Amino acid sequence: MDESVRKAFRNDGAVLLKDCLDAAQLTRCHEAFDWAVANPGPHASSMFDGTEQRSHVDNANPLAKDHLDALVTQLPLGKLFAELWGSDNVWYFAEEIFLKAGGVGSRSAWHQDTAYLPWAGEHWGNAWISFQPIPRQNSLEIVRGSRHGIQYDGTTFANPDDPTEPLHGEEFYPRLPDIDAERAAEPDAYDVISWAVEPGDVLALHPRSLHGGAGVDAGCPERHTLVLRFFGDDATFRPLPESKAKYGRNGVLFTQEMAKLRAGDKFRSSIFRKVV
Repeated sequence: MDESVRKAFRNDGAVLLKDCLDAAQLTRCHEAFDWAVANPGPHASSMFDGTEQRSHVDNANPLAKDHLDALVTQLPLGKLFAELWGSDNVWYFAEEIFLKAGGVGSRSAWHQDTAYLPWAGEHWGNAWISFQPIPRQNSLEIVRGSRHGIQYDGTTFANPDDPTEPLHGEEFYPRLPDIDAERAAEPDAYDVISWAVEPGDVLALHPRSLHGGAGVDAGCPERHTLVLRFFGDDATFRPLPESKAKYGRNGVLFTQEMAKLRAGDKFRSSIFRKVV
């Protein structure tokens, strides 16, 4: 891997890696995505089901864990992240799926995953795998370098009139900026990066980066994306605030395992599949 790619990930918080998956690997990922949509887990949420329009999100489905643990051993992503980070070891954490269909759909709100998940350290990475050609204007967007900046509060994702509605409360983290409103008033208010993506490409994202998915439209009516999350040697536990929100100290994923960790502890557990 070229050092410029590692530098881009370290500095910018995201990088597009072209042609990472061959046709057979992409097919296996697509089969896993389709199965996950048909067999939602306890964290799934959907809108517009039963119509031409659909929005569906799921996260760390326990029904899919064994299958996905096996799948990631057949993919080059562990080696990819080991090289990207310079980590001797890589573990697979869990998946997230995103489905938008129907050609009409608003963007996903800007956020940092680390407002919802108790993660810290350099060696975290989300591998975004999309199954359709995605134009740049419909792709994932990232605020360049934001992984090194402020840790903002999360959004509740529940208020369409306020995409910055606080998750934990401003006594814990600063409120998210309204990035879309600021960009509408001043297009260059943020240094936003995004890429056109082809099937087989992998978009690698550090989860502390401010990011959000653009909407679908007539030119890009569907976006089906499987996200596989990995961590390496420099991955530590960072407790979330104890607040009124449903996201307490341990987040909402693997909470029993998270409860065993103290601030600064290394992420290590037999429940996470080691891939490198």
